Amino acid sequence: MRIATYNVNGVNGRLPVLLRWLDETKPDVVCLQELKAPQEKFPEQAIIDAGYNAIWHGQKSWNGVAILTRGHDIQEIRRVLPGDPEDEHSRYIEAIVNGITIGCLYLPNGNPAPGPKYDYKLRWFDRLTTHAAELLKSGKPVILTGDYNAIPTFNDAYKAERWVDDALFRPETREAFEKLVAQGWTDAIRKLYPTETIYTFWDYFRDAYGRNAGLRIDHFLLSPDLSDKLKAAGVDRNVRGWEKSSDHGPVWVELADS
Repeated sequence: MRIATYNVNGVNGRLPVLLRWLDETKPDVVCLQELKAPQEKFPEQAIIDAGYNAIWHGQKSWNGVAILTRGHDIQEIRRVLPGDPEDEHSRYIEAIVNGITIGCLYLPNGNPAPGPKYDYKLRWFDRLTTHAAELLKSGKPVILTGDYNAIPTFNDAYKAERWVDDALFRPETREAFEKLVAQGWTDAIRKLYPTETIYTFWDYFRDAYGRNAGLRIDHFLLSPDLSDKLKAAGVDRNVRGWEKSSDHGPVWVELADS
């Protein structure tokens, strides 16, 4: 079973890229972030024509998350991260697919930091960590994946010293990510590639993609039973080089069937 996450950076503007990637790679499950489309503007028919079912939580101009499946039913569980009833950002959606609970998330960027946006980011991280603990306690197979807007270590950024004051890499962000993983989650990429230089995001400026001046901010966290089933993982880096592509590349894992 191949499961992917992809920050599309505008699902309608990047739709040709998304459809081409779906056709070429045919993942079984796809988690999308940054739809940048209200609920009624999600391109449902194009996704159906591509062979996928979908659930989504849109938001005008910003945010937005979705889960797509090929050949599997989607049982939606929630579309709001618990812990703050006043938070109206569409940043989380959760469903059961083929017996696996999948949480698709788009964690706040948090810049400029320090400041109110960074405070919101850390509160959101705390809520995610609390919810993640409950998911682990359930004993069911769980995946938490998406754009975490978090650079876990110095090995996850090109010239990481330039990012030390950025919300993605400030000590509080790294500590929050480490605290989350320490609950018992497996960072899939780092399990298979502990020291390799692997990026998932390349800025549009200064030829970042051409220079491979990237960041690893899109992550797969697996519950313990799924960690044992991890067969492969990677980044479809070439997609970032396609015309009018997102500044993120799709990230994927392959799990052995039960």
